[in-house]
Amino acid sequence: MSRKLIIGTRGSQLALWQANYIKAKLAEIGVEAELKIIKTQGDIIQHLRLDKLEGKGFFTKELEEELLSNTIDLAVHSHKDLPTVNPPGLIIASVSEREDPSELIIIHKDCVDVTKRLSLKHNASVGTSSNRRKAQLLSLRPDLEFSDLRGNIQTRLQKLRDEQYDAIVLAKAGVARVEMDLSDFHIEEISPIEVVPAPAQGVLAVQIREVDTELYAILQKINDADVARTIAVERKVLNMFEAGCHAPLGCYCRKTNDGNYEAWTSIAETNEDFPDRIYIKSETTENMAQAIFDKYQKERQLPKSVFITRDLDEQSYLYRFLTKHNIQIDARSLIRIYPTINTLDSFILKKADWIFFNSKNAIDHFFKLEPYILKKTKIAVLGRGSEDTLRKYNRIADFSGDNLGIDTQSIAKEFAKVADGQTVFIPRAKGSLMSIQKELTANTELIDLPIYETVLEDEVDKTNAEVLVFTSPSNVEAYFKNNLIDPDQKIICIGYSTGQAIEAMGLPYELPFTPDEIGLSEAIFGLDL
Repeated sequence: MSRKLIIGTRGSQLALWQANYIKAKLAEIGVEAELKIIKTQGDIIQHLRLDKLEGKGFFTKELEEELLSNTIDLAVHSHKDLPTVNPPGLIIASVSEREDPSELIIIHKDCVDVTKRLSLKHNASVGTSSNRRKAQLLSLRPDLEFSDLRGNIQTRLQKLRDEQYDAIVLAKAGVARVEMDLSDFHIEEISPIEVVPAPAQGVLAVQIREVDTELYAILQKINDADVARTIAVERKVLNMFEAGCHAPLGCYCRKTNDGNYEAWTSIAETNEDFPDRIYIKSETTENMAQAIFDKYQKERQLPKSVFITRDLDEQSYLYRFLTKHNIQIDARSLIRIYPTINTLDSFILKKADWIFFNSKNAIDHFFKLEPYILKKTKIAVLGRGSEDTLRKYNRIADFSGDNLGIDTQSIAKEFAKVADGQTVFIPRAKGSLMSIQKELTANTELIDLPIYETVLEDEVDKTNAEVLVFTSPSNVEAYFKNNLIDPDQKIICIGYSTGQAIEAMGLPYELPFTPDEIGLSEAIFGLDL
């Protein structure tokens, strides 16, 4: 291209980083460009909440007007800020690779409580203007209080330093791009499958005039086609629900290692409503958005009753999801648990580089032994459920398999890489399947110790619930010792080992993506009855 391109951008540090990133990408393919800074409505009006501003595209409208008036050649946007329909005459010509779409909770160090989920003290004041974040964070921590937060990243962090909030929430992508020093805060990273991000979060969009076909062809050289494919699902979901970028809707789609696609969606009526979530998997992105949309239609029938083989706290995520939909709950454990040791050899704890917990029960029984854990010793857990239990004992996991889902073998292989050549102590249930132990490398020293055992209840009453949730192989064995399943009852299993126990009886079942209460809620909401 012979002409020098003019890139339109907002003037914040983050926006300038994004525009310069695209400028550098263009330079790599021999295209010269310069920046033009443009103020938007969202930059000028700082005293109103974003969802109270008129219309859509508060951070994009002025850039689009300059494109249409030919004063710039392309505009660089945070893709999540764009309305799902382009103004007539404009198109998205290319998208960037995706920065990590996780959220960061940045906490004032005086307001940290690691015994609680997200490490926030009780009734903490959290700064965010995102209704999507408010709804999902409230579902995890109903005690939190929210205040609106505006301004660029530097302004928001200064407000936290000035103690206007106990914590603020920012997209990890934005913080990473401007390389902010956050050493004076406590940082909690929340994966995109725990708090579902805004559609296209972490992606840059390059917008041009539709008639500029020469520029379109050039921009295909810096277009990430895989990212374009996955965020198209997210943005179509947003469009199908006619939701703006400030609606309590999150959608995240990603390509899996086996070449399939999976997506999480979270939708709430308001920023105080408990969100409904689903997880779906598909061989192709085609029709994924429609499948997600169909799952949320009000005429879909949810189960009237659910049986689960463990007790449910009334403040728990699953209990609140079920009661929101008036689903009757039959919650009862079918096993009793007894310790197998009364003391723990201190030599084991001195030698261990890692302690790996594969269940909540293992954590509870381990800490009942009042262990002294050295500072050098790291702790690994199977997933979010164990991670939350660990927090009760004032510890945060150094490794968690939550982002890898319910596949214990994949988690074990990933942990084996991390712990290679070190000493791993695994306190466990007597007779457990040893899934983690089997994957450890030959260079890794294993200390394996049963610290509790499970005993089946003798008499278990049958349940007439429409959905049966089994939490362990032992609970499966206890229930089916004297009971049979009705043909119209659906089964959900936590973990492959539990599923295998059901499969051995020739029964169909569903597996949630994560073996925790969020995963169970997704599975129940997504059932086809």
